[in-house]
Amino acid sequence: MTRILPIAFNTYREAVRDRILYNLIVFALLIVGSALLVGQISIEIERIVLINMGLTSISIFGVVIAIFIGISLVWKEIERRTIYTVLAHPVRRWEFLFGKFVGLFGTLAFNAALMSIGFFAALIYLSHGVSRPDTYILIAIYFIVLQLMMMTALAMLFSTYSSPLLSSIFAFAIFAIGTFSEDLHNFAAAAQGPAKAVMTAVAYIVPNFSSLNVILQVAHGIPVEAGLVLHNTLYAITYTAVVLACAAAIFENRNFK
Repeated sequence: MTRILPIAFNTYREAVRDRILYNLIVFALLIVGSALLVGQISIEIERIVLINMGLTSISIFGVVIAIFIGISLVWKEIERRTIYTVLAHPVRRWEFLFGKFVGLFGTLAFNAALMSIGFFAALIYLSHGVSRPDTYILIAIYFIVLQLMMMTALAMLFSTYSSPLLSSIFAFAIFAIGTFSEDLHNFAAAAQGPAKAVMTAVAYIVPNFSSLNVILQVAHGIPVEAGLVLHNTLYAITYTAVVLACAAAIFENRNFK
């Protein structure tokens, strides 16, 4: 950890200096604020509109930040040749990669917290207080953070062997497919022959983001089961660990000469 934490801290400092970070955060907060106006137009559904638009904006803009910053973390070090200086010190390649991941994920979690504060401020302004169903929103935000953790790992995996352009395409494609992973499982179950095997493999390889999406549920004040929270936590941690292990294996065998 004495070697990982300095890398993570430097990654955090680099990320917070990135202009795209602040632009997207401000844009997400503007969408949360605009949800108040949209909700007032719709009769008696102000709270549902605000929660749907607010949490969706936190999720989407968080993913965009994770992809655009994550795909360039390793590539920048290689392009600027600063990676030679880092690896010249007693730092293993997997420690360098894990430190980058910790730094970026910490930045994303902090940004999600900032956007959540703005969201709750708008919700309290609309509802004139906090009720018990509002606490369910915290679980939805926690699931968004788990989603960001997996997307950060995937973005770093692609950045270890591909260019930023291709990495961004791969990452957005994985995010889009993972959002509809439940439908993909249903299609795989209905398919036959080689198509069934291919679709089943793809369904288990891509992250199951549909299980993490409980925005509509909490918007209607329906509580989230504790079993689902435990399942999603273990799933996200396991998936992230596997992806980071694959990224470390690729990065370990990469030739920088």
